[in-house]
Amino acid sequence: MSAPATAWQLDAVEGERLIEVRRRAQATGNRRGRLVRRALVVADVVGLVVAFVVAEALFGTSELPTDRVGGLTEILVFLVTLPGWVVMAKLYRLYDNDDERADHSTIEDLVGVFHLLTVGTWCVYVVAWGSGAADPGMSRLIAFWLLGVAFVTVARGIARARCRRHPNYLQNTIVVGAGQIGQLVGRKLVMHREYGINLLGFVDSNPRERRPELQGLSVLGGHDDMPRLIDTLGVERVVVAFSNESNESTARLVASLQALDVQVDIVPRLFEVVGPHVKVHAVEGMPLIALPTSKRFPFSRPIKRTVDVVGASILLIVSAPIFAFAAWQIRRDSPGPVFFRQVRLGKDKREFTILKFRTMRVDTDNAVHREFIAATMSAEASTPSNGMYKLEREDAVTRSGRWLRKTSLDELPQLLNVVRGDMSLVGPRPCLEYETEFFEPRHFERFEVPQGITGLWQVTARAHASFGEALDMDVAYARSWSLGLDLWLMLRTPLHMLRRKGTA
Repeated sequence: MSAPATAWQLDAVEGERLIEVRRRAQATGNRRGRLVRRALVVADVVGLVVAFVVAEALFGTSELPTDRVGGLTEILVFLVTLPGWVVMAKLYRLYDNDDERADHSTIEDLVGVFHLLTVGTWCVYVVAWGSGAADPGMSRLIAFWLLGVAFVTVARGIARARCRRHPNYLQNTIVVGAGQIGQLVGRKLVMHREYGINLLGFVDSNPRERRPELQGLSVLGGHDDMPRLIDTLGVERVVVAFSNESNESTARLVASLQALDVQVDIVPRLFEVVGPHVKVHAVEGMPLIALPTSKRFPFSRPIKRTVDVVGASILLIVSAPIFAFAAWQIRRDSPGPVFFRQVRLGKDKREFTILKFRTMRVDTDNAVHREFIAATMSAEASTPSNGMYKLEREDAVTRSGRWLRKTSLDELPQLLNVVRGDMSLVGPRPCLEYETEFFEPRHFERFEVPQGITGLWQVTARAHASFGEALDMDVAYARSWSLGLDLWLMLRTPLHMLRRKGTA
């Protein structure tokens, strides 16, 4: 039900915040883009130089004068080609994603960096050998190639980490539409500080009642006010969500925004069924979103199972000391077993017993959890007082359980479930039988794939998503599952665990 715009009027605190934004916006203009691009150029050059130096140290020339002359020539050739590496990286669009995509990470660059180093290394070799300017040995060439992929990737990760702590990394952002979907987008942006989004407010002539999580944010005006707001507030990103405005009015607004040098993001219709790896193609210039089909490589499932068994076995061996330490802490902390056992639903709703380190007292009642799941089923559900969709039960959690939950080490025994075939390393979260009482028909699609330790919901949202939103992400994973998506999620999981400050 809509509420009058007066319900969103600026208060004194919000007014002071926007005055400060106006003051800082005087010299803005794609601040994040400039900051990150410069940092990544430096990172690429440093990574390439370090790779070259290490390769030379491992497979360098001898002490003969003629060899030293040849070595100096190779160094000169390498330094001359450095600008070419930067140009190639630009052609691979390795400098263009951070200001366009709020959630872009170094993991997404890995394929591009690998291609860049592969093509660049062989191009340099062919030119150097063909011209006779230098003759790098095959050992040094391969060493530089492999070291280059590693060092450039690491340098890019460090550069991004430093950029995210810089004030210029924040993008002043406005959401167009203060209805249900617009406010849902706003809530996600506010909760995920790692996106570097400074949400200024909303633009809507007829907003809905404001969600509790968005207190302090206001409706700044209507569509006609956007040029003025962008100019005075230094807006760099505009998210167009659903609003009560006509399609023609919204289309005109988007066209005008593209002329104002701001990043425009559009929430698609039927966004609930659009997965994370959709493709865009066109029919006579009309863009179409292609949902992934169920066609997969014939051996995808056997390969996935092989990766699960090998990966879980290696992780069990490596984490054996952690197992022993956690078991010792649990036993000395409170009476009861080391492992928490619970019946969950796996692929095709097959029941199995999941293993976790026990983090709560043995007499804990699950009725509270049932009520919490029911209350957070809707995306419109407000977050609890802790700011997350996370059931806090400090009265039931043990002392050792707190750090086990905070580090997600309580889930380590699930590796045994993976080896046994009950679970996969990557997949939807194994749910309880009573949770299915709140499912929509589409949510049962999550049981078409093996349930996993980590997955799309755990990596992208965790406790910032309601139960209903988590189910939608599980369905999105099931519909677009591939070995590539599994690899992407596994690579992002350790970084996510190190970065986040809370768990579900």
